[in-house]
Amino acid sequence: MRIERIEPSKHKKGRVLVFLEDGACLKITEQELLDFGLRAGDRLNGAALGRLKEAAGISNVKVTAADLVGKRAMSRYELEKKLREKGASEAEARYAAEWLEAIGAIDDRDYGALLVRHYGQMGYGPARIREKLREKGVPRDLWDEAMGDAPENEGQIDAFLAARLRGRETVDEREKRRLTNALLRRGFSWGDVRAAWNRLGADTWEEE
Repeated sequence: MRIERIEPSKHKKGRVLVFLEDGACLKITEQELLDFGLRAGDRLNGAALGRLKEAAGISNVKVTAADLVGKRAMSRYELEKKLREKGASEAEARYAAEWLEAIGAIDDRDYGALLVRHYGQMGYGPARIREKLREKGVPRDLWDEAMGDAPENEGQIDAFLAARLRGRETVDEREKRRLTNALLRRGFSWGDVRAAWNRLGADTWEEE
């Protein structure tokens, strides 16, 4: 297979376009251009063309992976999933993720801590934050360490109730149940919620 021409990409810095005589266009990096010693007019046998196509595939996945993590932080699990959704093979997605891990572009430990801080600031309790860690694919063995960055439950609950009660000292049972259920849905435990009501001097009912 003859190489018709080689051009730098006009849209992606560091990417090179290799046009073949059959009309195909391979997208590679400058490093692979040097590694393969490619020049316009060269002829590639089947084996060399296969290696070049494999390298081109990996390069495209790496560029896509770098673009994805450049837009927002994500876990390795999320990255590999998104790459597979975009057509990468399992092996290509894993290779790209390992490459980004090696250069420090993705780090599940740091990402887990970031998620805990983010959802803690949104007023979520421990149970909901752990659910978010699971949804985002943070390895379970990192959860306990990440949860060390979570806000203190007592302050979170007290702030929530203070914002809703607005200084009122009396709360009817219907509103108390509504606010309690809202806190439970946010991921706080019944024990912590009951303790908060006790601090306000409001009696609570027994957990059903």
